[in-house]
Amino acid sequence: MKYLGAAIGNCVHVAGVLGFLDLAEQEGHETIFLGPATPIERLIEAVKEHDPDVVGVSYRLTVESAERLLRELKSAVEEAGLQHKRWVLGCTAPIRPVAEKTGLFEQIFTGFSTREDVVDYLRGRTSMPAEERNPQDLMTRIVVKSPVPVLRHHFGLPSLEETVEGVAKIAESGVLDVISLGPDQNAQASFFRPDEMRPYLEGDGGVPIRSPEDLRRIYEVSRRGNYPLLRCYSGTRDLLKWARMLKETINNAWCATPLMWYSVLDGRSDRPLLDAITENQENHRWHARHGIPVEFNEPHHWSLRSAHDTIAVAMAYLSAYNAKAAGVRHYVAQYMLNTPLGTSPQMDLAKMLAKIELVESLHDHTFTSVRQIRPGLFSYPPDLDMGKGQLAASVHTGMMLRPHIVHVVGFCEADHAATAEEVIESCRIARRVIHDCLQGLPDPLHDPVVRARKDELVREARVLIRAIASLAPEDARDPLTDPRTYVRAVETGVLDAPHLRDNPVARGELRTRMIDGACRAIDPDTGQPIDEATRLRSLGITVEPIAV
Repeated sequence: MKYLGAAIGNCVHVAGVLGFLDLAEQEGHETIFLGPATPIERLIEAVKEHDPDVVGVSYRLTVESAERLLRELKSAVEEAGLQHKRWVLGCTAPIRPVAEKTGLFEQIFTGFSTREDVVDYLRGRTSMPAEERNPQDLMTRIVVKSPVPVLRHHFGLPSLEETVEGVAKIAESGVLDVISLGPDQNAQASFFRPDEMRPYLEGDGGVPIRSPEDLRRIYEVSRRGNYPLLRCYSGTRDLLKWARMLKETINNAWCATPLMWYSVLDGRSDRPLLDAITENQENHRWHARHGIPVEFNEPHHWSLRSAHDTIAVAMAYLSAYNAKAAGVRHYVAQYMLNTPLGTSPQMDLAKMLAKIELVESLHDHTFTSVRQIRPGLFSYPPDLDMGKGQLAASVHTGMMLRPHIVHVVGFCEADHAATAEEVIESCRIARRVIHDCLQGLPDPLHDPVVRARKDELVREARVLIRAIASLAPEDARDPLTDPRTYVRAVETGVLDAPHLRDNPVARGELRTRMIDGACRAIDPDTGQPIDEATRLRSLGITVEPIAV
């Protein structure tokens, strides 16, 4: 198609119309630009000469002058017999009502419009019904929204009614693609065992979901606005029952689940570690059979407990490895930034790029991953204004990883659970950061410090992965998917974290320290950083370092 654009009348502001034409070119269309302050007569002549399919005009001055100019434009269009052309306007928000009265424009963009809105128009999606315009499966939604990433945010208030009302508001706002429902602790642990629920945990940590009908109500009120996808945190036990219920009630967009956690390891359930790993793996296979994407939240659970970066990188690879072995086709790889607290942006990028290199080495025609970045919850200050700054800074850093999904964490989370209004505000902050980042960011791998740390972490993680594999029982078909291997890795301290002291299954002897923005293992006697081979030797495990 051919697009012609101009700033008309005495308006010399051309950034908007040029941005529109630039996006049109990126979508494969031919464009013609007439320049600033284009007289109506010249515009009409150019339309006749070039015969464009779409005419985009821009005007950003006063409402009074716009009213006169747009009346003049409509008269000229009608006199020239050009009403059949598709006319588009870019203007300030106060001009929009005036422009709508002319009936000339099929689309009007204002300062409140986003890049995503323009791309939707260029792709012919704005004329579709909202339900058709917003795909109801994750992978299609990612493709349709590209290059803008899909936005996800957690939501769940201590009241079911407030949560239902809030989901409706969020959906109507159109700012969020995926609402992640957070059930309260009673629901996560005891939904299918209501007699075990503890009254004092009612609404603790999320919405008190007590029946499938509660989930259906939430889903129904989300069928408006931009028709967001819904997903829900997995239960901490009875995972397969949860999986079936979420598929039937909210069309669960994807499953987020650990490999070893939600067990005695973290106390979120009383499942023995071996049983937890086995059940978690059954859950992975169930979702794979039903074609539902899967996310492992395993790697950042180690970082949240101050494990050194090598463990986080190794577990990112092993999580993806287990997902692939379970038959998962579409894997959501979550990259949590700012964790542990004190991680610098430079070292964060190095760690995440190491994870990406290892995870995406598994890609083939049966398995692919999408990148999901998110701010680290512990990095948020309780001051709400500072929280907004942290949100913006984290998203900006994460955008350098070219994510498909941005998991927005509400700016208020260090103080209280986000209300619907705060979810919407947080998403708008993130959307503006994303808008700016899409105009161009540096490649972090051009930073020699980032590249060197990334390469170091890849080497160290491979040493750790080989050590874990060496712990497998002799009858293990695949050492890296055998639950017993991981139990031994935890029991021997190969997988460990400082926060696991006095844990019933872990050693809790690992000592780490933040050094120059990176989390490193240290010798407990000297306090000096040690490499992975040295740490493993202290546990009686010898693995030769990988040659550079």
